[in-house]
Amino acid sequence: MNNRRKLIYSNIDYMLLIITFICAIFGIIIISSATKTLSGSTRFVIIQSAAFLIGIFAMWLISFFEYEYYGDLSKYIYIICVMMLVLVLFLGTGREDTGSRSWIRFGPIGIQPSEFVKIGFIITFAKHLSEIDDDINNPLNVLKLLIHAGGLIGLIMLQPDFGTTVVFACIFIGMIFAAGISYKYVLSAIGALLVISPVAWFFLLKEYQKNRILVFLNPESDPLNAGYHVIQSKISIGSGQIFGKGLYHGTQTQLGYLPARHTDFIFAVIGEELGLIGCILVIALLVALTLRVFHISKIARNNFSSYICIGVASMFIAHILENVGMCIGLMPVTGIPLPFFSYGGSSLITNMVAIGLVLNVYMRRKSINF
Repeated sequence: MNNRRKLIYSNIDYMLLIITFICAIFGIIIISSATKTLSGSTRFVIIQSAAFLIGIFAMWLISFFEYEYYGDLSKYIYIICVMMLVLVLFLGTGREDTGSRSWIRFGPIGIQPSEFVKIGFIITFAKHLSEIDDDINNPLNVLKLLIHAGGLIGLIMLQPDFGTTVVFACIFIGMIFAAGISYKYVLSAIGALLVISPVAWFFLLKEYQKNRILVFLNPESDPLNAGYHVIQSKISIGSGQIFGKGLYHGTQTQLGYLPARHTDFIFAVIGEELGLIGCILVIALLVALTLRVFHISKIARNNFSSYICIGVASMFIAHILENVGMCIGLMPVTGIPLPFFSYGGSSLITNMVAIGLVLNVYMRRKSINF
């Protein structure tokens, strides 16, 4: 057994590991700049650094056990995910301006269960897809897949957390495409979406969610309220020009004009203080990480492990596109963090665990017999 462990860990994907560590450490540095003028600024750096260390341990732990074990426990994992999301509905707290109640707080410590549920969803949905294999286009199987995803997505919508709902939908879409879903279902889904959209607008969306969409189309329509975040973000990024104003020297950032600068709008801090060069570097790192995960999905040992990687990559893509998009005014503001860079212990640990799953797949991409 010890020889088997040594052989497995000798096959670690150091490229993925190095990119992950660079992103996380780079993120802590940016957070230290974004919070420099905030009260108790060192607390943010300490908490993010602690989350990084916990994430390293969690990453190692989840890579230690054969990923097939997680597949065998998929039913129990799904039940735990449902219980966590139901608990949020009763004990959840949040911000009044967003209307979302997606956090559970233990004194000064806040945990966002939906972040960890992403990992549970990826594992359980990957197992589900691997079990139906080539029979994915059977109508009954499609219905079961919809119920599988819909149960979790529905509970997240009740929080309500539109941004996280979009991320789960992207994970779902990415994984079923990889599994070979028929285009007839895709076209049917698009048609249903077009029919449901007016109903959702008038009866399902909260007022603040409607405002976000309207402001996304025209931020200047409400420059001092709903459009303030996007306008300040674009000013910050534009003022950084090519090389930026220098770390800890961003005017918008350090004078407090840029809201949520250490969380949702961390990319705007990068743009102002490190300029276009810094933005390109951060995007390049995240793209390289995502492409590496896709590569590992192609060399995975079986469909289950391949789907896990696809799910992780889809999660990263959703976060990157939404966060960067909302910072430059190309996407509605939904409060989605930038992976490894935005402040948030739950988010960072979840991303590290996701990388641990992918490392697990890479280390066991070949059968090992003794």
